[in-house]
Amino acid sequence: MTQTVASTPTQVRRGDGTSLVSAEDFAPRRHFIAGEFVTGASGASIDVVNPADGSVLTTVLEGTADDVDKAVDAALAAKAGWARLVPKERAEILHKIADRLAGNADLLARLESANTGKPLMVSQDDVSGSIDTFRFMAGASRAITSQAAADYAEGHLSVILREPLGVVGVVTPWNYPLLMAAWKIAPILAAGNTMVIKPSEQTPLTTLKFAELVADLLPAGVFNVVTGYGPVVGNRLSGHPQIDMIALTGSVGSGKAVAQKAAESLKRVHLELGGKAPVIVFDDANLEEAATSLRAAGYWNSGQECGAGCRVLVHESVAEEFTEHLVREVGSLVVGEPGAGDDIEIGPLVSKAHFDRVSGFLTRASEQGIRAALGGAPIDGPGYFVPPTVLVDVPDGAECSREEIFGPVVTVETFTDENNAIDRANDVPYGLAASVWTENARRSHDLPARLDFGTVWVNSHLVLANEVPWGGFKGSGYGRDLSIYALDDYSRTKHVMHNHNR
Repeated sequence: MTQTVASTPTQVRRGDGTSLVSAEDFAPRRHFIAGEFVTGASGASIDVVNPADGSVLTTVLEGTADDVDKAVDAALAAKAGWARLVPKERAEILHKIADRLAGNADLLARLESANTGKPLMVSQDDVSGSIDTFRFMAGASRAITSQAAADYAEGHLSVILREPLGVVGVVTPWNYPLLMAAWKIAPILAAGNTMVIKPSEQTPLTTLKFAELVADLLPAGVFNVVTGYGPVVGNRLSGHPQIDMIALTGSVGSGKAVAQKAAESLKRVHLELGGKAPVIVFDDANLEEAATSLRAAGYWNSGQECGAGCRVLVHESVAEEFTEHLVREVGSLVVGEPGAGDDIEIGPLVSKAHFDRVSGFLTRASEQGIRAALGGAPIDGPGYFVPPTVLVDVPDGAECSREEIFGPVVTVETFTDENNAIDRANDVPYGLAASVWTENARRSHDLPARLDFGTVWVNSHLVLANEVPWGGFKGSGYGRDLSIYALDDYSRTKHVMHNHNR
């Protein structure tokens, strides 16, 4: 595959200088413990940066282990009362939370875009998804099913109970601050637990705003927020002896650190980690449809998405045609600051450190002879912008096709043999998501079972729904977000047996 595709340098559309948010839009930049915003044990603070231009938006507290201990004490004090509520009562509160989010949807979207740099259309979708997550979990918590009560031993009635775990510690990532918080908060509270959450120190603003918005809806101590760094706040949550479970969405490295620390107290662990989703395109696939799908699935949220379709394996006979479709589709994406228009589709990467990391992948790929059919180098100017990039002539085993770049970069490899394509798709440390593109019905039913990924789409990619589970295998972690399986994760099973012999 050696065709040349002409392209012009990507331009970043800039706004008119008007900020998406004002100081009045921010929640108090303090910890939220026992229903109140409180100062921390340390006077230190962390800068929150606008990735569109590198300026400082505001600051938040740099939390300590003492702050975590106070938050856990509050969660412990609220645990019994919250657990005693019947599902209907908790569900009604979750619906009120959804209503409160809906009433503040515009504010939350603007805060999210200002903090993360993501386009408003992405932030608006995040807010909508967060609202639906709370509504789904409110309903699902009232319809939990379990093994039927019956005599499984003669003269003894067995009853299966589902109970809350107790106090859950949560660490959320920077790429979807509000949505990933909702994916954790809604099922944790619906199952009857209390919690302490640490948002990413880079993107804490919507989590703090959430706390402010729902403060009057939840009993004090049920929901607590401590801001700060992972090695301090996250480490204490993972190791705290009175936390019953730690749930994290983040990198593989963070997941390993959390699991190792949690092992000291044998607490349960829920991990949703990285991904490197293969997109297997066969010679009978609808190539235009696949390319159009990847325009979104590969570049949504600037590719900072663990399920992004970022590694194409396309049959050699159609590789040139498919790549032409893909480059044309991706080349039409609009890059800019989130305040530069409702049609902006690609924003900056979240931070200078991540910008440098993604830029490093592109530099090394170029040095290895891998060609950029589109993009391929960072964009000059303020902010952390990397253009939508398509890398071609990618050999099997290349770093860019095996490691999670987590940016707006899609690699294209070719294959000739179906079994080889499956083997190569599976031969990565991750196991979160994959997709298969084919019009062959038998193949479409056979191949998903041979792919070692928690979600496999057929003729689509990155389509999610609250009713179905999300989670991975291998280095992508374990545990399930969304669906009734999340409620299972955040509760425990108890067997009660009654001797009724007379």
